[in-house]
Amino acid sequence: MVAPSACAHKLLSFFPFLLVLLDLQYEGVECGINADVDKHLEMGKKLLAAGQLADALSHFHSAIDGDPDNYLAYYRRATAYLAMGKSKAAIPDLSRVIELKPDFTSARLQRGQLLLKQGKLDEAEEDFKRVLNSNPSDQEEKEATSQLIKSDEIQRMRSQGMEAYNIKDYTTAESLLNVVLETCVWDAEIREVRAECYINQGEPGKAISDLKAASKLRSDNTAAFYKVSRIYYQLGDHEMSLSEIRECLKLDPDHKDCFSHYKQVKKLNKQIQTAEEFIQEGRYEDAIGKYGSVLKTEPNVPAYAALVQERLCHCYSKNQQPTEAIRECSEFLQREPNNVNVLKDRAEAYIQEEMYEEAIRDYETAQQSSENDKQIREGLEKAQRLLKQSQKRDYYKILGVKRNAKKQEIIKAYRKLAQQWHPDNFQDAEEKKRAEKKFIDIASAKEVLTDPEKRSRFDAGEDPLDPESQQGGGGSHFHRGWNQWQGFDPFGSTGPFNFKFHFN
Repeated sequence: MVAPSACAHKLLSFFPFLLVLLDLQYEGVECGINADVDKHLEMGKKLLAAGQLADALSHFHSAIDGDPDNYLAYYRRATAYLAMGKSKAAIPDLSRVIELKPDFTSARLQRGQLLLKQGKLDEAEEDFKRVLNSNPSDQEEKEATSQLIKSDEIQRMRSQGMEAYNIKDYTTAESLLNVVLETCVWDAEIREVRAECYINQGEPGKAISDLKAASKLRSDNTAAFYKVSRIYYQLGDHEMSLSEIRECLKLDPDHKDCFSHYKQVKKLNKQIQTAEEFIQEGRYEDAIGKYGSVLKTEPNVPAYAALVQERLCHCYSKNQQPTEAIRECSEFLQREPNNVNVLKDRAEAYIQEEMYEEAIRDYETAQQSSENDKQIREGLEKAQRLLKQSQKRDYYKILGVKRNAKKQEIIKAYRKLAQQWHPDNFQDAEEKKRAEKKFIDIASAKEVLTDPEKRSRFDAGEDPLDPESQQGGGGSHFHRGWNQWQGFDPFGSTGPFNFKFHFN
């Protein structure tokens, strides 16, 4: 596709040549008796050559207002319109030039080229033939002949492309229409047909650019806006779908299909926005419920089912619901095995379930697609520390609680185990010795897990009571062997451990 702005830039490069050509051909010709008109034309000419298009256009307007029959004023205004990418406005001016001065071959050649770009091949060919029959210059004759040959070839390929489209041979039709549109860049009809070829070949995303162009090339093209909105909707881009369908309703507020689709997209868009706001606020339960509503609003488009599953994976992981998170994430990853965000969410859920090796695998897979992601790097380091930690002493396992257990649950578990393993409950020397070690572990676990700062360090993979895991080597006595405290009663009131239990 050749953008209109690119064409305008190319035309702008020919301005000096056009102006010189006019001066050579029409030097000395009296185009108007009004001195103000001549002044506006001269000033507009200078501004046009300097690229000050809006100012030049203003002077040409004034020249035409002063002398409505001045063909040169219309021609130069047409040139300004073309430089501004306003080909539709240029064609009426060129037609007026030809009406006022039928032998002005430059205007007719210029109009033929614009009609060719618009896909109006018969009208373009008529202009080129008229140029050849009107005693043109050598350059004009060469250009008209070349354009006539090109137009004839495009006519043939356009006809073949439409025949292929009508028999549903969309691949062949697309190939032929691609060639047509290299020249007929402003042909709205052919763009719409090629868009249908893309859609029928299962590539709706490619159709969007053609349909958007068609919506601008053809006034009041509500059908193009509707189709673009529907495509965006099917692709899961609800925001762009809403934007395009609003454009349709601007053209026709009573358009039945556009209004019906607008209500659907607006509702869905609002639900998704609300769910995302809940996530930003940390209201994951509310977000889960709202995404359930999204599926009820649109149960038939796979893109939204995938979106919901991805966000549920995230919400469950953040809401400390690892079982549900792993289920949703795993189902999503069957379709998109390298989705970085879902891999990170599942890795976090695996950590919550103390499945550290699985978490490490997910982080490593995600890292292959996003090497510089700080969150992945930190998550991987954490999982590796926790795996190493789990091979030593795990305070959660000692108390038999989950990693997301509340403080009240931890204290309850501690009291139960402390009562069970208190050394005074054992008379046999070996059993008492084993109970003493178990009791110290239980007390250590309670100390760490009920202290927010120590628990946070432990959850990050560091044992706050292990000298080896702390910088500086300082640590708690809880990790020392029981035999280091021989010589005093560790459970008495004078030892390093002063435990007081109050059981109901």
